[in-house]
Amino acid sequence: MDISVVVPLFNEAESLPELHAWIQRVMQANNFSYEIIFVNDGSTDHSWDVIEELSKKDGNVKAIKFRRNYGKSPALYCGFKKAQGNVVITMDADLQDSPDEIPGLYHMIKDEGYDLVSGYKQKRYDPLSKTIPTKLFNATARKISGIHNLHDFNCGLKAYRRDVVKNIEVYGEMHRYIPYLAKNAGFTKIGEKVVHHQARKYGHSKFGINRFFNGYLDLLTLWFLTNFGKKPMHVFGFIGSIVFFIGFLSLCWLFGEKIYNLCNGVYGDLLSQHASFFVALTALILGSQFFLAGFIGDLISRQNPSRNDYQIEKEID
Repeated sequence: MDISVVVPLFNEAESLPELHAWIQRVMQANNFSYEIIFVNDGSTDHSWDVIEELSKKDGNVKAIKFRRNYGKSPALYCGFKKAQGNVVITMDADLQDSPDEIPGLYHMIKDEGYDLVSGYKQKRYDPLSKTIPTKLFNATARKISGIHNLHDFNCGLKAYRRDVVKNIEVYGEMHRYIPYLAKNAGFTKIGEKVVHHQARKYGHSKFGINRFFNGYLDLLTLWFLTNFGKKPMHVFGFIGSIVFFIGFLSLCWLFGEKIYNLCNGVYGDLLSQHASFFVALTALILGSQFFLAGFIGDLISRQNPSRNDYQIEKEID
C-alpha cells in the first residue's frame, strides 16, 4: 500500500464528508493505493455516525473510536499502530490542511529519501494571539531540539516513512515534538515543505491558550528525558553529591573552628546560634534528597509501564 492517511478528530462531523471526498479525489487522480484512518477521540457530536456511513461507501476507510477524549497524541499513537502504508501522512480534520499537498509530501519521502517531512504554514489564517506565541514556541523548539530547518513543529500535516511511525512512541501531548522524537530514534533526514493553510470552514478551534504553556513544559520534559531519562542518577546524583559535599565541608569548617577556639580558651556562642550552621545542615539534607531522587528515578526507569493503554470502544477495518 502506498499511503496511509491518519486523521485524528474531535467533534468534526460537519467537515468529515468534504475531507473524505477531497482525499479520495487526490488519491484517485494520482493512482495511489491508500487507506484513510479516522481516529475519533471521544467526540460528543455525530462524528462516528458520519465515519460509519463513509466506511460503508468506501472500503478504504478505517477507523478507531475512543470511549473518551484522550488527546491528539494518543489518537496519533493508535493511528500509527494501525497504519499499513509505506508512507504515513497525518492531517487535521478541520479542512485547514489541504489534501492537495499529499502527492508532494509522498514524493519527498519516496523519491528524495526523507524520513520525515513537516508542513510549514508560511501564510496562516490565525489571529495574532495564536501566531505570535507559535513563532516564539517554534524558535525555542528549534534551539532545544537542534532541528534548525523546521519552522512549524506543530503543523498537523506531516509525512513519514513507515519505519518512523513504527519506532517512535507518541504519548501525553508529545505530538508537537514528533520530529524531535524521530531524531532521537535515529531518523535524522528531516525536511520541510511549505504547505497551503486554509481558513477554518466549520466549527471552532479545540485548542486554548494553555496549549502554549503545556507545550513548553512538554519540551522541557522531552529534553530532560532525552538527555537524562535513562540515567537520572547522573543528574540528580551529581547535583546531590555536590550539595552534600558543600554542606559537609561547611559543617567540618564550623566544627573545626569551634574546637580550635575551645582549645584557645575562647568559648563564644553555640553553633546552633549561627545561621551558617543551619545553611550547612540544610545543604546536607537537600543533597541526600537529590541523591535519593536519582536512585529512585533509576529504579523507575528500569520498569516498563503500559502508559499507552487506551480504551477503544469500536474499530472499523
